[in-house]
Amino acid sequence: MQVAIIAITGNGARIGAALRQGIPQSRLFVIEKHATGDAHPFSAGLQTLVDRLWPDYGGLVFIMAAGIVVRSIAPLLQAKDRDPAVVVLDDAGLFAVSLLSGHIGGANALARSCAELTGGTAVITTATDANHLPSFDMLAKESGWLIEDLSRVKVLNALLLEGEEIAVVDPTERTREYFAGKGKLSYFENADLASRSGASGLLLVTNRELPPSLDLERTLVLRPVDLCLGIGCNRGTSAEEIGSVVSKYLAQLSFSMRSVHCIATASAKEDEEGLLAFAREEGIPVLFFASGELNQVRFPSPPSDHAFSAIGAKGVAEPAALLASQGGRLVLEKVKDGNVTLAIATSPLPALRERMPEGRVGSVP
Repeated sequence: MQVAIIAITGNGARIGAALRQGIPQSRLFVIEKHATGDAHPFSAGLQTLVDRLWPDYGGLVFIMAAGIVVRSIAPLLQAKDRDPAVVVLDDAGLFAVSLLSGHIGGANALARSCAELTGGTAVITTATDANHLPSFDMLAKESGWLIEDLSRVKVLNALLLEGEEIAVVDPTERTREYFAGKGKLSYFENADLASRSGASGLLLVTNRELPPSLDLERTLVLRPVDLCLGIGCNRGTSAEEIGSVVSKYLAQLSFSMRSVHCIATASAKEDEEGLLAFAREEGIPVLFFASGELNQVRFPSPPSDHAFSAIGAKGVAEPAALLASQGGRLVLEKVKDGNVTLAIATSPLPALRERMPEGRVGSVP
């Protein structure tokens, strides 16, 4: 992530310069009279600077008193899944305090990095870390999973700290590996068995729609974002028709739209307004693949004479979905529904949200 390091004293500027050298993708901002080297000077006031940097940086490191920082960031706070990581260092670099967005934002890790660079001590106050326990929000972050309802993280982390039993349904086995025997976790094959186990909480890792009987008050849902939609369509197909077909087949397979990673299609569709509009409405990136790339993929359906005569590709939906999934498998082979052709692949890769395969990204929210 991009990190802004901010110092207001001469000694803070020297510490900031050392941090700048050791923290990738970082920039140093110092009061004008202390600016040297590649430091960016500012003179309009700290609040003005923070207001400007806040939306553009994933992390902010302040070398100053914590009280100044609290007053500067307070008007800007939104939510723990949207606020940047905030770390505060004292003017001697003795302590690096993770102040805000410790887990999801990465402030705990950033504080540890700062402490290593200054020879100081990282101050981490999140309860799970203080008790040497993993946490469910860090499990989601490191796995690249979407947290369905952030408020449930607090509920399950509290149960974990209190030693209460938590039932887990995770076909990826990532939770078992991540927790490595820590906490009172019991593992089940499906949500029904887990719900009837008598456990105080439930962790469900799934790309599926939720069972209607699920007690959402005690359930944390973590979603792998691993579904790749291969879409072909006739010229001029509306966003509404594309959305209707996608929703129909996702529902038939009980897949959640929240687990869709991308739309994949042919380069010939780079100007297909209905497809692009559907992607914008859903906030899903689109990957475009050249016909030559599509033709290199083995896919189960017979070659399409129509696609080959139109764009020189033997198929679109299936090969595009497979390319986007980076070694995945089809969970829905090509279906033709009105003006839309759809195939769906799932990816075997962890943290697929962080990765983009070869192919031009045409629309990113």
